[in-house]
Amino acid sequence: MSEPYIRARDLTKTYRSGEAELVVFSGISLDVGAGEMLALVGESGAGKSTLLHLLGGLDRPSGGTIHYGSREISGLAPPEQSDFRNREIGFVWQIHYLLPEFTAQENVMMPLLIRGRQKAEAAAESLMRLDEVGLRARASHRAGELSGGEQQRVALARALVGSPNVLLADEPTGNLDFRTGEMIFELLEELHRTHRLTSVFVTHNLAFARRCDRALTLEKGGLVPGVQQGSHPGGEPGYL
Repeated sequence: MSEPYIRARDLTKTYRSGEAELVVFSGISLDVGAGEMLALVGESGAGKSTLLHLLGGLDRPSGGTIHYGSREISGLAPPEQSDFRNREIGFVWQIHYLLPEFTAQENVMMPLLIRGRQKAEAAAESLMRLDEVGLRARASHRAGELSGGEQQRVALARALVGSPNVLLADEPTGNLDFRTGEMIFELLEELHRTHRLTSVFVTHNLAFARRCDRALTLEKGGLVPGVQQGSHPGGEPGYL
């Protein structure tokens, strides 16, 4: 593995439930190498999404630290953390979360407008990213006029429009049929390479996980190297 770009040390996450304390995981440490594509797998409820949210600065750990290079992010004040996420990280979710009243191009422009970029500059950059995911011709279409695969490609363009160093994806193919999911994962692989990203993907799809540089299984509150063969709740082989 290359020099670590993301370093998590002794991460603990707990929640209060009445008088009880729910421990999601405790004492997890993780390095993600610069330029690495890492898959996180595990059973539903194991804490994969929680871990991804901590790595992305969307939630704070109950204990432990997270560094991006030399910068420790878990202690940043909310405005600093928001600015850090906007500039450093691209997010892709299982649900695309496109704004339905806006066009594909306007959705992709949002991170740049939030950053304070001029509208004309943001518009030009968003068209470049839409072209990269094969949707320049659909730039003026609203989200509801796009297929599920097209909506997820717009979400990918939005994640990359700000030129982040890191891509975090939570079940990016989870709502798609197999063929469309394969297309989206191939696009993720290509964008990871061309943008020289450091990527962490949460996925139930073991075939996709094995195509990453490395995979870790989150189970019993700890990380185990590799993937464990399991089955999707629906009984389909090849999933966890």
